[in-house]
Amino acid sequence: MSEICIIGAGPAGLMAAICAAAENAPTRLIEANAVAGRKLLLTGGGRCNLTHLGTPAELARAFGRTGRFLRHSLHELAPEDVRQFFHARRVASVVEPDGCVFPESNRAVDVRDVLVEEAKRQGADLLYESPVRSISAEADTFVVETRAQRIVAARVILATGGISWPQTGSTGDGYRFAAQLGHTIVPPKPALVPLITRETWPGELAGIPVPDVSIRTTLSGRRISADGHMLFTQRGIGGPAVLDLSRLLSDDLARGSHVSICIDLLPSVDENRLDRQLRQQLQDQPKRTVANVLSKLLPRQLSQVLCRLVGCEEGLQAGQLLAAKRRRLVATIKKLPLCIVATEPIAKATVTRGGVSREEINPRTMESGIRPGLFLAGEMIDLDGPCGGYNLQMCWSTGALAGRSAARSCRGGSPPSK
Repeated sequence: MSEICIIGAGPAGLMAAICAAAENAPTRLIEANAVAGRKLLLTGGGRCNLTHLGTPAELARAFGRTGRFLRHSLHELAPEDVRQFFHARRVASVVEPDGCVFPESNRAVDVRDVLVEEAKRQGADLLYESPVRSISAEADTFVVETRAQRIVAARVILATGGISWPQTGSTGDGYRFAAQLGHTIVPPKPALVPLITRETWPGELAGIPVPDVSIRTTLSGRRISADGHMLFTQRGIGGPAVLDLSRLLSDDLARGSHVSICIDLLPSVDENRLDRQLRQQLQDQPKRTVANVLSKLLPRQLSQVLCRLVGCEEGLQAGQLLAAKRRRLVATIKKLPLCIVATEPIAKATVTRGGVSREEINPRTMESGIRPGLFLAGEMIDLDGPCGGYNLQMCWSTGALAGRSAARSCRGGSPPSK
């Protein structure tokens, strides 16, 4: 009998295995894929955004209403602890200006390999190509059935991830196991996902980036905003700023609501200053088209669409633009309206919103409040944060806490604390 059986060799499961085995608990890690960390290898565009610079309290606040649940686990394994963990194992990291932390090599595979090697070094047994068919509780133990064997364990840690990026093996089986063991599942929805607009013109600009925007909207009297890079897509908008906004709109969009947003395409310049600046440029280049003059400030294709939206005929020269239309053009640049009607499918989402209810998990141990001896970690819990390493940090922290807690509970010990 294994003392601890962990289901899922993603970031949370691997960290749980390392921390459980480090407590001298016999640990077995079961993975359906032929290799560990398939989704981890895709994070950060293959670079792996390890974490985000900041204190545990700062990271908890970034998660919004769910941050309180994470406070203890973030103190158990803080962002700086993650950097030190990998640095001690020959994977140095660098902090980018926006606070995102990446391995110095810019190779996600280096991060995955360190985790696998460390789990093995600590004595964890890794079992690949072994999809779990069922988990049942029998007396004081759990029985885990795979295609080839029956495993009896004193403790089980579920770390199977969500259902985003299903091509990596995120099938949602963990939700089924948790539900069978008595847990409530908050319906999964896409988070950190491109948004679909009612307007069709963004499709004309698919692939065109805007390096710095500020997006604003109001939901139920609450002001919501997101800032940063944006990208036009075939069906709407994407890019980091939009992905951050999507997790805040996901619940309303899932209920069928449509959300009106305004995008400031040049947030570094206020409207009056932009009007003066554009007026001067139009005066200085009267024979050029309005779209060509505007392309000094924004991408050329976007400039052409903006001119069309405010009623400037194609080929209109700068010297012919009336003041009223110039002001309308400036207002559109500062408050470009779009109506969001849906998110792209969850298969295109970076993370899953929803999952096992936080209310049924002890945040100081990650143990189930429904089924003693069952622990949960990572994305399969109803937790999701913004872009920038926050969600991986959540996986590291909850995985570490679940691993330590499970190992110590096997010995009848108290919850771990720093």
